[in-house]
Amino acid sequence: MTGGSTLGESGAAGNTIARSAGLPVRILLADDQPLLRTGFRMVLGAEADLDIVGEAGDGAEAVDLARRLLPDVVLMDIRMPRLDGVAATRAIVDARLPVRVLILTTFDLDEYVVGALRAGASGFLAKDVPADDLVTAIRTVAAGEAVVAPRILKRLLDRFADSLPDPSAAPPKALNVLTEREREVLMQVARGLSNAEIARALSVSETTIKTHVGHVLTKLGLRDRVQAVVLAYESGLVRPKA
Repeated sequence: MTGGSTLGESGAAGNTIARSAGLPVRILLADDQPLLRTGFRMVLGAEADLDIVGEAGDGAEAVDLARRLLPDVVLMDIRMPRLDGVAATRAIVDARLPVRVLILTTFDLDEYVVGALRAGASGFLAKDVPADDLVTAIRTVAAGEAVVAPRILKRLLDRFADSLPDPSAAPPKALNVLTEREREVLMQVARGLSNAEIARALSVSETTIKTHVGHVLTKLGLRDRVQAVVLAYESGLVRPKA
């Protein structure tokens, strides 16, 4: 198994799930392969702070169980019958459920990656992620933060680099709502830096950077840092290998 890792800290405060201290993270497994669900259940069931509350064999069932069980995190396969992971994620997010979705896929360059992030997924990992990284990712997403496997995001952005806007062109009007410092912070977020790393680079406090990130997400109407990264690349503010 190869690793995935966390991208950044928490998103907009309004999107963070309020969980009572000490309670386990409630997880819904959604995958059309029973054997894989069994494997995930064995790995996650060994953690005292994680609780599998249900299993779904397709996207439609995942949406139904998400509505009824209100898990903290849905571990969602991206390719399933009846309703794929993108559509299921969109349905859960559009219903404004207090549920976050962590997408898993066998394919690094799955054509659904951007669609899943746009739909509101809070994370995207390859299915061969190490068990420890998967457990960490679930805890991170449950805490209201965003997770992505760097290799997936990098390879996806490299693949579509030629279709991205010219970075020398004027920034899109949507970014005009940001101050110069907020735009600078967004660029650093898009390069995968944590709040602490950005604070060191800009010689300010980590609290100041956290405030700037919150303003960026709020002003641009973004759910979390993963969507901020996608927007920064799609707008041409940052390009792959920049």
